[in-house]
Amino acid sequence: VDKGQYFPLYWYEENKEMQGNLFGEENTDRWIQHDGVTDWMLKEVRSRFSGAKNLTKEDIFYYVYGLLHSPDYRTRFADDLRKSLPRIPITERVDDFMALSKAGRALADLHLHYEDHAHEAGVQVEEDRRASEDEYAYYAVEKMRFPSKGNRSTIIYNARITIGNIPEEAYDYVVNGKSAIEWIMERYAITTDKKSGIKNDPNLWSREQQKPRYILDLLLSIIHVSLETQKIVATLPKLNF
Repeated sequence: VDKGQYFPLYWYEENKEMQGNLFGEENTDRWIQHDGVTDWMLKEVRSRFSGAKNLTKEDIFYYVYGLLHSPDYRTRFADDLRKSLPRIPITERVDDFMALSKAGRALADLHLHYEDHAHEAGVQVEEDRRASEDEYAYYAVEKMRFPSKGNRSTIIYNARITIGNIPEEAYDYVVNGKSAIEWIMERYAITTDKKSGIKNDPNLWSREQQKPRYILDLLLSIIHVSLETQKIVATLPKLNF
């Protein structure tokens, strides 16, 4: 995917020695699973804390995800993080380690299933009565916008739908320099490439998936995910480096 570097919980290599039997049935798995967290790292973390023999590689994996959301960590190493891959310190206290791991697990679950939370957004959605037009036309977007500069409590979804009562803290969840909500607003808009003249219409995805409300529900889900992320981040332990 692109040119990024990724650090998965597991990685897989093709089993070159896979063989079939006389009936064409495979007697070994096609893919060999490897741990993304090394045995060395597991041993290293366990050695730091007494009575930590039950600590697992999954605990370490989610600890890293939790740590990467820590405001203390991100502030302290801001200059380094702009220039190089993150370096992962191990906390001195096992309680802090496990708190970060627990939070990281909750954050991962929230972010992996981000599309499932439209009904939990807790905002006010105002919809005009739908006449004879079909559902896809009713929920179609051209370009979402705020009603005025500096007023982000309301999003005008289209000429028929408005989302209000959006807490300002929902915009505190920032991904790559911009709030997750504003990324959705920017990306899910009808645009035309100047050079090719090709039109990009995100509403076509809704039709393909047979989900007229897809873009609206996605935006509502991201509002919820943004707020919940900030709540979890607020519970992270104070770290000193």
